[in-house]
Amino acid sequence: MKKHPQYLLLTLILTIQSISATDFVFNGFHSADILLYGNATIESRILTLTNDTTFSIGRALYPTKIITKQPNVSGVLPFSTSFIFAMEPYKDRLPGHGIVFLFVPHIGIQGSSSAQHLGLFNFTNNGNPTNHVFGIEFDVFKNEEFQDINDNHVGIDVNSLVSVASEGAGYWPDKGSFKKLKLNSGKIYQVWIDYADNNVSVTIAPVGTTKPKQPLLNIFINFSEVFEEEMYVGFTASTGALIESHKILAWSYSNSNFSLSEALITRGLPSFELPGISLYKSKGFIAGMAVGVFLISIMFLVVVFLIIRKNRRRKREREEIEDWELEYWPHRIKYQEIDAATKSFSDENVIGIGGNGKVYRGILPGRAEVAVKRISHENGEGMREFLAEISSLGRLKHRNLVGLRGWSKIEKGSLILVYDYMENGSLDKRIFECDDAKMLSFQERIRIIKQVASAVLYLHNGWEAKVLHRDIKASNVLLDKEMNARLGDFGLARMHDHGQEAGTTRIVGTIGYLAPEVVKTGRASTQTDVFSYGVLVLEVMCGRRPIEEGKPPLVDWVWDLTRRRELLNALDDQLRAKGGFDKEELERVLQLGLLCVHPDPDVRPTMRQVVKLFEGKTEVDGAEDGNTGTSLLEKINSKEIWSIYPQSSSTGSHPTFEEIKEGLSSSMPFWSNTTMEGADLGNIFSAGKNFSNPGRMGKLNDEERAANERRMSRRARLKELGRNFKLDFNFICLNIWVEDKNHENTLLAKEVYRERYTLLYVGFSGFESVVFDFEAKRSVLFYLGPISDFDVVANGLW
Repeated sequence: MKKHPQYLLLTLILTIQSISATDFVFNGFHSADILLYGNATIESRILTLTNDTTFSIGRALYPTKIITKQPNVSGVLPFSTSFIFAMEPYKDRLPGHGIVFLFVPHIGIQGSSSAQHLGLFNFTNNGNPTNHVFGIEFDVFKNEEFQDINDNHVGIDVNSLVSVASEGAGYWPDKGSFKKLKLNSGKIYQVWIDYADNNVSVTIAPVGTTKPKQPLLNIFINFSEVFEEEMYVGFTASTGALIESHKILAWSYSNSNFSLSEALITRGLPSFELPGISLYKSKGFIAGMAVGVFLISIMFLVVVFLIIRKNRRRKREREEIEDWELEYWPHRIKYQEIDAATKSFSDENVIGIGGNGKVYRGILPGRAEVAVKRISHENGEGMREFLAEISSLGRLKHRNLVGLRGWSKIEKGSLILVYDYMENGSLDKRIFECDDAKMLSFQERIRIIKQVASAVLYLHNGWEAKVLHRDIKASNVLLDKEMNARLGDFGLARMHDHGQEAGTTRIVGTIGYLAPEVVKTGRASTQTDVFSYGVLVLEVMCGRRPIEEGKPPLVDWVWDLTRRRELLNALDDQLRAKGGFDKEELERVLQLGLLCVHPDPDVRPTMRQVVKLFEGKTEVDGAEDGNTGTSLLEKINSKEIWSIYPQSSSTGSHPTFEEIKEGLSSSMPFWSNTTMEGADLGNIFSAGKNFSNPGRMGKLNDEERAANERRMSRRARLKELGRNFKLDFNFICLNIWVEDKNHENTLLAKEVYRERYTLLYVGFSGFESVVFDFEAKRSVLFYLGPISDFDVVANGLW
């Protein structure tokens, strides 16, 4: 008998449906029903994905793969699933992070991380289209990196924790307005997830509620590239430092019967809410409460009165003016104005964090925007000296200096400094790690280094006293609203009369910007500022920091390019890619930067010469500044100047690391290895003969003999200490010289690095010196420099 074509089509559809149909209902779970991974367990027929373990993952999957696509067909089969869940909080613990219903191509939890990754992805694979993962997240922690809308939301995730759609948890009753739900309250909720014709809808409501007609989420998604032909379906959850127990009480799934969720049991389920505080409702209790509230109100008013009186007393004490403050009174601003301007120094107004603390943005009366910085001093005499400097510096007026508006005293030992606010932040943020839209152009960089030169010239020669900035670097150059450069942060600045030298011998500044003579003598000068300015010029034009891990120091690198006649290759790669720059101007600016960082201070130009060169007045000489009569242009073009430039400004004329390595190889067989484990650091001393000082080889007197005994004792301690460390050498060479004959040497060396490294400093009489960084463990700071007495400083061990 001939069969009708429509009959054959119906038969084919029914056959396909019978092959791909998957239906199941779990009103409680057994171990045979589901695959468990991580911390997932079944307790009293309740599927518990996580418990009170921090940073844990729990995953549960239906034991067999489900057909989600027909072979050779791109469309995804429709499905409907519903489950009943609860997030049980723990007493006295903050809850987190969340639970996800998911489709995944593989079993297990490999490639998944806890906490904010919800046991779904990790830092590496999050967002990878090859994940083939679809999930509905119920998240109770707001992660900015995943663009979460709040800390109580439902989201649809496709191969990434950045949801394609999300809403705050809640539901739409058939009659009435939207009602919010708190996911981690311990209450039990039912979820319905339906997919058909590339449309996904997600609905949530308290358990026992009829499924709302309006879903919480409803979006169009094409799953053809997401789903494989067969997928595992189930749940995953995670905890971090915050914990909660994620529980699944019932679950249904079908790709043929969209009403199967009605088979879930929604009555007689346990409660997971934390017990509340019971309140009595009797008339006697209510009357007692009324009396109690009255008495508490009276007590509250008394306490408020006492607090106000105490605060007024403290305020009077705080505002009490010491005699020495009267001298600097004109620049003082009332603390109340600053407190109001910064909204009581709220974190939302923080615009930077420096070595002395946080910097806040504020608006003073009259709508003037300011930057507010806290400074601390340990004693009143130090405060007087510091305030004298600040008060004088406050009188500096130049278009390329950050203006100091005033100061305020909070209490003894604490100051607040108020500066002009710079809208475009610091210069380094416009050079390093910024997108093309914010990156400075070639001409903008030239203009900025010109403006900084003008500011430094004003400090050196344009005021009644000579001011040494001592910390010129990119992060201390700020950009105003019109992108003009303003040199700021005078926390290290010192001034002295013209014609006099600075008296301080304390090494201050930033590694990479320090001139060789600063770390050798401790004394700053206008020429040390010129050195820092030269490093800034190279930094701005090359787009490289002075010292970067795994790279040669910036100054050495640029000089090496000069020797190879490849100086133009020093330009920032991003600027070179854009083009449109003047090669001659670039070469002249880079040569100027190199001249400023010349190790011989007498070779460096003055800031007046630098500014004149930028103004196009190349014939000016340095006679008026007490420098040589050679013009700056002649210096730049002088082969003699460049020929005497050292091969490496980091080491100067001292032995290279390779020379020391070769000299120590016989006594230190471990030196050539990349890793030194249990190294006998005492062997370093015996290697000192390679760099002995002939002038010290005579007969020892009593004082020298006692010093030698102290050295031997320290040597033994160092040798014992060396056995306890594993040193992974990653060498950074810096130009540090220490030559004094007392213990102050090592303290100075330690102070230079104290903000970045924990140091062990090793020195030898007449030999070389080495600094080991034990705190970093994976890197060792190695430097060369002669000293004339042995000493050891190691985190207070000696």
